[in-house]
This record gives sequence, C-alpha cells and structure tokens, in this order.
Amino acid sequence: MIFNDNWKFHKGEVPNADKEKFNDTDWRQLDLPHDWSIEEPFDQQWASGTGYLPGGIGWYRKTFQIAPALRQKKLYLYFDGIYNNSEVWINGHSLGKRPNGYIPFQYEITKYLNKTGNNIVSVKVDHTQFADSRWYTGSGIYRNVYLIATNTVSIDLWGVAFSTPQVTEQNGVAKVDVSLTNHSSTSAGIIVKSRLLNPQGKVVASSQQPVKLKNGENTRTLITLSLPQPLLWSVENPVLYSLEVFLEIEGKRTDDIVERVGFRSFRFDKEKGFFLNEKNMKLRGVCIHDDAGALGVAVPQEVWERRLKILKDAGCNSIRLSHNPHADYLYDLCDQMGFLVIDEAFDEWELGKNKWIKGWNVGTPGKDGYHQYFKEWADRDLADMVLRSRNHASIIMWSIGNEIDYPNDPYTHEILNTGNNPQIYGRGYMPDYPAASRLTEIGRQLVAVVKKIDTTRPVTAALAGVVMSNEVGLPEVLDLVGYNYQEFRYPEDHKKYPDRLIHGSENGMQINNWNAVANNDYIPAQYLWTGIDYLGEARQWPARSSQAGILDLAGFPKSEYFFRQSLWSAKPMIYIGTTTVPRDTTRRGRVSALQTWNYKSGDTVRVNCFTNCTEAELFLNGKSLGKKMLADTKDKVIFWNTIYEPGILLVKAFNEGKEVSRDTLQTAGEAYAIQAITDRSYFNVNKKSLAHVEINIVDKNGILVYTAENELTVTIEGPATLLGLESGSSVSHENYKSDKRKVYHGKLLAYIQSQQKTGNIKLIIKGAGLQSAIIGIQGQN
Repeated sequence: MIFNDNWKFHKGEVPNADKEKFNDTDWRQLDLPHDWSIEEPFDQQWASGTGYLPGGIGWYRKTFQIAPALRQKKLYLYFDGIYNNSEVWINGHSLGKRPNGYIPFQYEITKYLNKTGNNIVSVKVDHTQFADSRWYTGSGIYRNVYLIATNTVSIDLWGVAFSTPQVTEQNGVAKVDVSLTNHSSTSAGIIVKSRLLNPQGKVVASSQQPVKLKNGENTRTLITLSLPQPLLWSVENPVLYSLEVFLEIEGKRTDDIVERVGFRSFRFDKEKGFFLNEKNMKLRGVCIHDDAGALGVAVPQEVWERRLKILKDAGCNSIRLSHNPHADYLYDLCDQMGFLVIDEAFDEWELGKNKWIKGWNVGTPGKDGYHQYFKEWADRDLADMVLRSRNHASIIMWSIGNEIDYPNDPYTHEILNTGNNPQIYGRGYMPDYPAASRLTEIGRQLVAVVKKIDTTRPVTAALAGVVMSNEVGLPEVLDLVGYNYQEFRYPEDHKKYPDRLIHGSENGMQINNWNAVANNDYIPAQYLWTGIDYLGEARQWPARSSQAGILDLAGFPKSEYFFRQSLWSAKPMIYIGTTTVPRDTTRRGRVSALQTWNYKSGDTVRVNCFTNCTEAELFLNGKSLGKKMLADTKDKVIFWNTIYEPGILLVKAFNEGKEVSRDTLQTAGEAYAIQAITDRSYFNVNKKSLAHVEINIVDKNGILVYTAENELTVTIEGPATLLGLESGSSVSHENYKSDKRKVYHGKLLAYIQSQQKTGNIKLIIKGAGLQSAIIGIQGQN
C-alpha cells in the first residue's frame, strides 16, 4: 500500500534523528513525494549543471502503527527513489544505505517492529555534493514509498518475469517465471497459479505448477500460458492484459501479484530497421529528464500523462528515459499510451564526467557524481533496473550508458588526432587521460549483467565518441549501437560494419538529421534532444534551465513542436508563426515561428508555415498572398515574406485541392483580461488528484497577448492546494512555491492538487489592471 502521507521533514543535519525516542515535534509535516531543492531560491553559488539550486542534507521521519491484519505478515518498506545517498532506520535499527538516487529498493522491517505500538521510520538523505550531475536531480524522497506485506512463503521482490517468446495474430505463448522463497520454519507444499485476464476482465488463459519448498529455500518455477488470437500491443492500439500470479497453500490464496502486460513481438534488422509485430516502422522518439519545472522531480502522475499526450499528438511514438531509471508510474503510462521505451541506467561509469558550475563549458568543472560508487554498486543497480521494469510491454531496449565515451571526458585515444570529431572536450588525444580500451571491458561486464536477467531485449548504449569507440571495440559488445549527433557517420559505418545495428540515440532538431533516418531504411530511430525543457544543464546565469525541448517547462508547445508534428504526424495539420527575415538564408538550423502577429507598421516579416499537406495558401486580412507547394521547399518549411499590417493571418492546407486544415494568427491589442481553463471539473475525493489550469493574458477580443509579462496571483478557496506555478521561462528566479508569478509569452500553468475532501473549490486569478478569472472545481465522491 502507498505510504506517502504524514511524514515529518527537517532540512539540515540533526544529531540522533535516527533514534526511536528523538523528538520531531517541531519538524515540518508533509506528504511524499517531496523535493526540497525546488523549494529553495536560485543562487549563483550553486551549480549551473543542476539549475543553480542547492543540495544539502535532509531528514524524514514517520510514525505509524501496524494494522491487526498485518501483524503476522512479513513487512517491507519499498522506496521508488531517493536522491541521494540515503540511509534508512526503523525504530533506531539501521536497515541499509543506497547511494544511487534513481534506483528503487526495499528493506524488510518485520523483526524490528512494535506490533501493537508506535513505530518510527527515519530516513537521512545526503545530497551535500550538490554539483554531482549534469542536470537537475532534486533532493529528498521524491518518488512514492510503499508498505508491502507478504506471507512467510512468498513471491520475491520483482519475482515475476513475463515474456512472449511466440507472438502472432493467430497464437500467443507467454512464459511466466516465478521466483519464491519459504521464510517459514517448516517445509511447504505450494501451488503457483497464473492467469491472464483480457481488457474486459475475462480470464482467457490459466495454468499452475505445484512446488515443494523446504524452509529457508528459494526456487523458481516456470508456467506457460497459451492464448489463441491474442490482441497485440502496438503503438496505435496498446492493448494490455492483466497478469495474475498467486500462491495457493492448503487451499488458501495468498501473495497476489498483478501486473499489466502485453503481447507483442519486435526485432531490429541491419538493413530494414525496426519491426513491431512484423510491421516496419520508424521510431520517432524524444529524450526526457525527470523534472517538471515548478514541481522539481516530485512529479504527480497526471503531469506526465498530460505531457505524453501532447507528445503523442505530435507523432512521437518512442521515449528515451535519459539518463537513469524513472518513476514507476511513467513506465505504466508508456504501456497504456503506446510508447516504445529505451530504459537507461547510467550517465557515467567508473570515472567522473565534467559537471559545469558556472555555465555549460564555462570555467572549471566539478567531478562529483555516481562514479564514486560505481565499482561497488553498478552491477546491483543495473540488475535492479532490469528486474523492476522487465515486464513492461513498452520497453524495447536496455541502455547501459550515455556518452560514456565522450572524447576526453574522461577517456581518450590516439584516433582523436585525426578525422571529424564534433563532440570533444580538449584538443585531440590527451595522453594523460585514461585509455578508451577500458570502455570495452566495463561495457562487456554490464551487458553480461543484463543478459543474466533478460535476453528478450537488445542492450545498447548512446555513444558520443563513435570514432574512438570503434577503435577499441565497444560497439561489438552491444546488440544495438546508439549514435549521439553522429548522423554523418551512418553511411560510412553501415558500409564498414555491415552487421552493426545502428540507431540515432540522441539527435538535433534540424531537418537533415531526420532525413538521415527517413531516407535510410537501416536507421530505425531518432531521439530528439529533448522532448521537454528541463532544469539544469544551463548556460551562464541567469539561465537555470535547458531550452532544448519541443515543449517548454510548462509543457506548452514551442514552434519546434509543430515543425516536428509536420514531419511525424499522419493527421493533416498546418501551423504558422512569424519572425524577422533572417539575414543569412544559407544557415540550416531551428526555424523560428513565433505565435504573434504584432510588429511595427511597414516591417518586413517572415511567415513560416509547417505542414504535412501538399499545398498551403496564406491570407492577410482576406487577401491571398499566394499558394505554395510543400514539395518545392528546401527544408520542409513554406514561408512568405510580407509587409506587416495589423489584422488576421489565415493559412489553409490542401490535399488534392481540398482544404483539410487551417491556422490563424491575429494582431493582439492591450492586455485586458485573464483567461483560464482547467483539464478537470471535479476531484474524486477517494484519491489524491491533480488539475492543470492553463492561464492566458488576452485582449478585449480574447486574443493571446504574446508579449505580456504581467504578474498574476493565484488564490484557492476550498479543499485544494496550489502545488506550483510554471511559466516556462528559463531565466525567471521567482519563488516556485509562491502564489505569484509573471506570465511568459502571455501564458502560465497552475498545478492544483486535491486534499481528498468534499466541497467546492474556487481558483481566483488576479493581475493588476486585468479582469480576473475564476475557475470552479468540485470535490465529490
């Protein structure tokens, strides 16, 4: 069961806070998940890499009692992630330490419990090495915590492995590998049962295996389930079955495990790319990090559900979970929404990468990071990542590392003195740096860890220094080789290494990068850096976040989003945006297309148009500025240069002469009113829920005022809480926990969380000189 409510928190070191009798009366009370870094002010004294926010030490404590029904059970505390260097105590007894901030883990607490009185769990989180990452990590117990109860004979943690060795539209065969342990003092006769339920809840396959287990013994048993005409999981139709595995002992059903699983087959071909259920397709992917701006890394599930839906609408069908395991619910969402996933373990191995303090590639970098624990913990952390997530239909690759081979950061090789090396730190070969040959040794070790657990998916890594890795044989230990920003190497390496499976594991937004995938059958994938802006990996102050995404920190689409939609989506679409006419028309990069039609009279303005339709026609105040064919464009961008006059821009898209889509821009007047819309009208009081409220500054005609920067105040009446306000600005240093924030490009997003109480909730949004907005949400059963 979820174990998130009613914790106590203290920021800073506290002597004896692990002790059972410690007095925490004055500590702050809160519910998990919690990220304390996002509550702190941005300051130049911290690191640009982690968003100019602090780390430090934090303590958490929770007092709880054991329900009578659980007193004869074995009990465990399961943490989905604590950043980082956590230590956990129960009633003063140390349960263990875990340095990795992204790996889930559990501790048994049974023997230390007061079965009929109070129990105290204490957690110390030590993130004093605040510059230990190249992106924002947050600090604290930032993911869910669970109290798990089992019987003395039980299925092990992550002890069910589901695979589909045979899948066709006519027949599906599933293997269910169950690991279980007898913790009792006597032998046990057990029947291990498994069954599949279709989406309507009907049992469609079942089987069982008898097992005799001595006391203290662990064993595995394999169950086969056959399913005629399975409904196949796909990107377009992500059908999920419910897998139930349970034990039957002396006629009693115990230890139920229920997971959502899918029947699908996939494969990579060295010439034809990727096949899902024998259908050839391109992986149109984005990379993502964990945070959500104002919320830090303590992100409710609804936030990622909204973000993934927006990405899906752009034609995205794949996600690279960079550069670490993510929250448990995110994998569930990818299963449910039809995303194909790369699950990635590490950003560094035994040696530290550069962590920028004063700005990306500015000054002297730090070297703190996970590498300090790699030798002792890497195999276990990697194995736990695979064990935890192996039953997800969405996962198609395990990645053992990101840019571990970045040239001279830290590994080097003589080949760096020659050839084209676009990603390189330092100048050429640096003989005092560690030899790149070590990459292959560690890579082979990590691949073996994965293969011991799961052989149904390929193992990959995202390589930045392909020219160097080629020299030492690192690609040869991988099943699938990811190239980061190395599109120009595709033809040469495909010819030179004909048996190598290559994919674009991290890529820029430019059209030529997509053409390298679209025009080459043997390249199955592109993963844009990134899907969404993220905190950290910042330039110099005042910037405190990366602006690499096609969505901003609030999840609002940028112009790059619509360009990607024009390349990836099959649904007819068209979008227009404006910019000044570029001086250099030969440069090929991101195309600016701002959602504004406000310029000075007489200005020459470029109107950029993104569409997947064959033809577009632009109108200014009803007058046609001409039709243009997409096929005639250089870089999939239609544009018109025109003299500005206020009014309405209208663009129409045509296929075979028929209008199929349109978009408009309209000159905005002075900021006049606040406009707000929520994605839900009520909260179910039986569970904690979140509403997104999109807020716009508009003129008298309801037109977005793109240049507006008004400060707004958000007040809530009723049983709900304002979790945060996000504008998407990368340079705002406003307090993320305040009820005030300036809009950016005329927009703001409010996160509203329910308090699980009945009653009417009123959201009041005010700004000086503006008509206010009021939103109502009901709390109901």
